[in-house]
Amino acid sequence: MQNWDDMRLFLAVAREQSLSAAGKILRLDPATLGRRMARLEKAMQVVLFMKSPQGYALTQAGEQLLERAGAVEQAMRGAAVGDLVQSETLSGQIRLGAPDGCANFLLPQVCTAISRENPGLDIQIVALPRVVNLTRREADMAIGVSAPTAGRLVVRQVTEYQLHLAASETYLAQQREICGLADLKEHRMVGYISDMIFDRELDYLADLGAGRVALASNSVSVQVNMLRQGAGVGVVHDFSLPFAPGLRRVLINEVSLTRAFYLIRHADDARNARLARFAGLLSAGLKAEVARLEELVT
Repeated sequence: MQNWDDMRLFLAVAREQSLSAAGKILRLDPATLGRRMARLEKAMQVVLFMKSPQGYALTQAGEQLLERAGAVEQAMRGAAVGDLVQSETLSGQIRLGAPDGCANFLLPQVCTAISRENPGLDIQIVALPRVVNLTRREADMAIGVSAPTAGRLVVRQVTEYQLHLAASETYLAQQREICGLADLKEHRMVGYISDMIFDRELDYLADLGAGRVALASNSVSVQVNMLRQGAGVGVVHDFSLPFAPGLRRVLINEVSLTRAFYLIRHADDARNARLARFAGLLSAGLKAEVARLEELVT
């Protein structure tokens, strides 16, 4: 670990994703701050930031350093008051926004575990088939399927997840065998309502050239239940399959999609120790739960 002054400056830039914004907090000239970050990268022999007109986004090495430096910061703050922040239980209310697939199949387990260890904490999950607006304070933080590029937000990738085509055993037994992508045109497709897809990352069927969507919903859970009823073939999250007995993946080698969940927080809350503690627990729990559920279907 470098000296703490370097880490203090790094944390400000990493959280604000902007030299000017971090400079205001640190009372440093942005140019000076930029030189300090360049010097830090040179000393560590790694690239910590991806620089663009939109700001400073963390590289993978930067994310790793953020985690380490943040842990040191937490320990130092805790020592100053005679108790480690990480050992404190959480209380009060925290509202979390999430797409309905994550909200239905992952967050109940993750948030129940957090609640069990923090009995004074009230967790509210807002499941929406759209991007949660943190600027309007619809939630304290949000899970997204892509990293937003606008607004004063702090964004971190939590975990990747897998998706495959699937259909019910009953449907597959009654229909023509699916041997390749071309065969999908002979089958009923289940998917999103095209004009209600709120993120390009969710437009799975367009990428597959599957054509007409016979049964559609803006809800992942509804799509999964349609498939369980034998409605046709659709793209499902692997982590949802343990909750959907009777569904079987098809064309596993031809169609294997990878997406990611991102934890999105308002920049003004970046130094809120309580929210940071919850964010850490949420990220770790979400990553572990995706891995556990996906392991059940491999």
